Amino acid sequence: MRIASTNIPEEKKIEFSLRYIFGIGATLAKKILVATKIDGNIRTKDLTNEQEDTLRAYVEKNFKTEGDLRREIMSNIKTLKDTKSYRGIRHMKHLPVRGQRTKTNSRTVRGNVRKTMGSGRKPDGQKT
Repeated sequence: MRIASTNIPEEKKIEFSLRYIFGIGATLAKKILVATKIDGNIRTKDLTNEQEDTLRAYVEKNFKTEGDLRREIMSNIKTLKDTKSYRGIRHMKHLPVRGQRTKTNSRTVRGNVRKTMGSGRKPDGQKT
């Protein structure tokens, strides 16, 4: 089944398979199912054609997902960079944006670079 240009898994319950769409998490998936009056325990493959159509129409009408959402996020970050705000500068330098410490524990943003020495011992084959 395809919703918002995303293939969602057939074997999982619909409540969990909706989360495969970028922009839809646990809370939003439950709200969508309540609004469309579909039981969250039904497997995706067991949905009727009418239920699939109502789900697809509701998601595409009421929420930004996938490409549109990604474009909006990128444009928001570009605006921050253009205005040279603090957060924009952090984005430009590839540093943590939300106030985390950087002396240690910023491996995710900076990449897994360790520039400290090991034990300081040279291998046996080298001159000292």
